[in-house]
Amino acid sequence: MDLSKTYPRSPNTRFAGVFMLARTTDKARAHNAGALGPYDYGCGMDRHVLGFLGTDPDSFAKVVADLRDDAKIEAWARERLADKSNQDLETFNAEFAADTPEPGGAGERFLRGEQQRLGRDDITTWFELLDADEGRPLSRRVPA
Repeated sequence: MDLSKTYPRSPNTRFAGVFMLARTTDKARAHNAGALGPYDYGCGMDRHVLGFLGTDPDSFAKVVADLRDDAKIEAWARERLADKSNQDLETFNAEFAADTPEPGGAGERFLRGEQQRLGRDDITTWFELLDADEGRPLSRRVPA
């Protein structure tokens, strides 16, 4: 995968039932190929999803390199999730997708700048920012 020529999958794409994992997998592939382009593999969002799976960016990059195929990587992830309930997974996904910057902090200032750059004041979450920046429509979730 060459992320200087294409985008990784949306953080909203479920992979093994987990938000952000497909995107992190794409970024790990690009990292392994030395083709990350403007992306940062191992960023806070990657670490968060990988932490939920009980792994870290270096270990996951090796898994992606060794298994190579999405189906095999997904099976590996499902094994890592075997001790988690459906409620654990849904809570993780809902909270992760709704994550916003802390008011008054650097993250909020960054998000405001990105809203201005994109001409979009409707972006409120990190997932929305990634999708808007990459030209995907925003998905609005109704809180559970």
